[in-house]
Amino acid sequence: MPQATEPLKPREEFGDSLVRSFKLMGAVKQRSPRLHPKVDPIGYPLLFNLRDEPRRVSEIAERVHLDISTVSRQVTTLVGQGLVAKVADPSDGRAQMLTLTDEGRQMLIEVRARRNAWLAEVVDGWSDADLATFDSLLTRFADDVEAHPLFAPKDLA
Repeated sequence: MPQATEPLKPREEFGDSLVRSFKLMGAVKQRSPRLHPKVDPIGYPLLFNLRDEPRRVSEIAERVHLDISTVSRQVTTLVGQGLVAKVADPSDGRAQMLTLTDEGRQMLIEVRARRNAWLAEVVDGWSDADLATFDSLLTRFADDVEAHPLFAPKDLA
């Protein structure tokens, strides 16, 4: 006679649910049509990090948790596509910063609208209170992941 399995503990269930969510979001990413056929999916987070103010490549790399060489290659492509422009750093004229062009800003508006429309369909049956709770907990989770020692700056010495 088979033995009954013990129910999973909340922390085990959380891990399983999180993995399932990551896999589903990866599938969504694969299935979603590209807004701009030449923009690699890794380019969108770079663009979103420029929506409020110009930034240096090193700052963008740190914010999106990628190495500078990867971000640099993507930036070169985005500049070539007219979505990002290089400008002088006002605090150091020798350095360059990146800023969105009008076309890049318009693309972000369209990407965000498309994403928000899809998410609205997904959570259509959720109450505003449920959404607020989920958003609060998701933000807290992301903050805690970023604060984890895994993301601590590496000692270069």
